[in-house]
Amino acid sequence: MLFQNVMFGTYTRRQSSGIYQAVLDLETGKLTKPTLLIQTGSPTYTVMSQAVFLYAVNRQNGQGPTGGLGGFNVYDFNNSGEPKKVQEWLNPDASEAYLAIDEKRQLLFAANYHLATLTIFKIKSDGTVTQTDQYTASGKGPRPEQNKAHIHFANLTPDGRLAIVDLGSDKVTIFDVTDGKLTLQNVFETGTGFGPRHMRFNPIYQNVAYVLGELSSLISVVKYDTDTAALILHKTYPTIPNDWTAHNGAAAIRVSHDGRFVYVSNRGHNSLAVFKVTHQGRVLDLVQTIGTAGDFPRDFNIDPSGQYIVVANQNTDNVTVFRRNQESGLLTKIQQDFPIPEGVRVMFY
Repeated sequence: MLFQNVMFGTYTRRQSSGIYQAVLDLETGKLTKPTLLIQTGSPTYTVMSQAVFLYAVNRQNGQGPTGGLGGFNVYDFNNSGEPKKVQEWLNPDASEAYLAIDEKRQLLFAANYHLATLTIFKIKSDGTVTQTDQYTASGKGPRPEQNKAHIHFANLTPDGRLAIVDLGSDKVTIFDVTDGKLTLQNVFETGTGFGPRHMRFNPIYQNVAYVLGELSSLISVVKYDTDTAALILHKTYPTIPNDWTAHNGAAAIRVSHDGRFVYVSNRGHNSLAVFKVTHQGRVLDLVQTIGTAGDFPRDFNIDPSGQYIVVANQNTDNVTVFRRNQESGLLTKIQQDFPIPEGVRVMFY
């Protein structure tokens, strides 16, 4: 049998205790063996370096610094059987919303939604980090959620620049990164009230990216000009049916490993939208909208083999697994009641 480890980040507001793990059977597509891996406060996002250091959003209750990051060595355990904490980096304010790693330059990027900051850390050989730079966004938009800047995402472009997505001001800002320092290159405006949340590049057509609007439930296809670091709008598509009038917030976006399909999660509509990619990545054709068998699907992920998609439903404390047809991109539900409390992040490792 072939197996794949899955890690789940969570909120710890009701019944969750931290970071959970499970095993995905690649023959049956079923998850098994849910266990608590690390007890920590609201680890809503996690990333792991190639050196097997795990970095997680960290929220601590009590006086003093309460929000920030925790670093762990997942192959070195303490006396209680948990991975050893290598460092805790806290500040007096809100914790981060998104994390990303630059393996080539050994940098950790931390986007803070509430503070509108992007902090860069240098990763040392022992897994600890030191801050090298910080950027603070400004601006606002027309929607109630856009009363100020809100950085929700930061990750690398295919040519090694950094793209910072600001939900509050409807902007994606591109920076060069040199010695852990940021230099502004270009700014893309998504359109008023778009509310950009996440962004992914096509792994095959690397001059094409997809910007997901949380507040608008739209996905925009943009062309990336490597010479000028400019993003140029090509076309925008809805992620939910036109007749849906209740609240929805688009959450996560994933692109299949072969660049042929784009997947989007919808919180409120409680679905995954499946788009077929054509015309060298520039055109999206909606081929399926499928319910996630749970409420408030936040993050989801495609397993490394490309056979399955695993979705965490935050409000109903369940995880759903879909079998993925790699030729058509279509999904078939095969498991829906796997227990993970307050799940918001899905990461294979």
